[in-house]
Amino acid sequence: MTVRALIDAHHHLWDLGRLNYPWLQGEGEPGFFLGDYRALRCNYLPEDFQRDAVGLRLLGSVHCEAEHARSDPLAETRWLIEQQARIGLPSVLVAWAPLLDPSAEQVLEVQAQSSLVRGIRYKPVTARRPHDAESIRGQLGSLQDPAWHGALEMLQRLGLSWDLRVPWWHLEEAATLLEAHPGLTVVLNHTGLPWDRSPSGLALWRRGMSALARLPQVAVKVSEFGLPEPGWDVEQNCRLVRDTLELFGHERCMFASNFPVAGLRIGYAELVAHFENFLAEDRPEQREAFFWQTAQRVYRIPLAPPVP
Repeated sequence: MTVRALIDAHHHLWDLGRLNYPWLQGEGEPGFFLGDYRALRCNYLPEDFQRDAVGLRLLGSVHCEAEHARSDPLAETRWLIEQQARIGLPSVLVAWAPLLDPSAEQVLEVQAQSSLVRGIRYKPVTARRPHDAESIRGQLGSLQDPAWHGALEMLQRLGLSWDLRVPWWHLEEAATLLEAHPGLTVVLNHTGLPWDRSPSGLALWRRGMSALARLPQVAVKVSEFGLPEPGWDVEQNCRLVRDTLELFGHERCMFASNFPVAGLRIGYAELVAHFENFLAEDRPEQREAFFWQTAQRVYRIPLAPPVP
């Protein structure tokens, strides 16, 4: 089985000569979840992304904000609009705005004026380890911060979705928050980051994913299963993909590469080939939903269906 068509629902691009990414240009980020990431600290342009995806029928892509300097939340969007006009990628954008800041509405209104911006990623305050989760509960910016309700209402009012990125030990808290916002489209990043692959860790991940799956407004980017060690575990990752599909259904799951970050552990073509194998026994319409239709619908990507 080969993929007839593909939309990549989550990747990054950057030009370190034009833009400012502190985590790529400064001293680095200690404790990065994939370990040593020096290989990422160079330009990654649309042409590089195309080279990584060569040989695949890439219908389009969704660029997710790459932690550009927060002092200028519009610079990355402007640059990406230039790239889209120049080369046709990315198709649409998930931008950044300071959702819990008094300036949020002004920035959101400017971001929403772009015909390419579909959503916003702004990360909640989270604990670095599961046993520390209670220590940040209720803090400003945490998922219990009441300011989230006004922020999420703003997103919905402006027709923008929310890309939610939290590790597995905060998934149930996220579900509690989102119960109050049934009209907001939410896209969970990186399959809820199931970093703990022990039986107990996976059980807690599944419990959190189940809580989010009960909310029909939540979709999932099935992506980023890399670990510092052992790196890429095919058997484990297949199980995680199948569990996610079982919980959310193919119509709420979408393929996403997280390139170039995921490239620290696996090549692009190899990544797609693994997903092809993970879904090999599914019906053709289910595979179509996973590999491109869900992303096209959720992010409103303007493209024609592929010709049979």
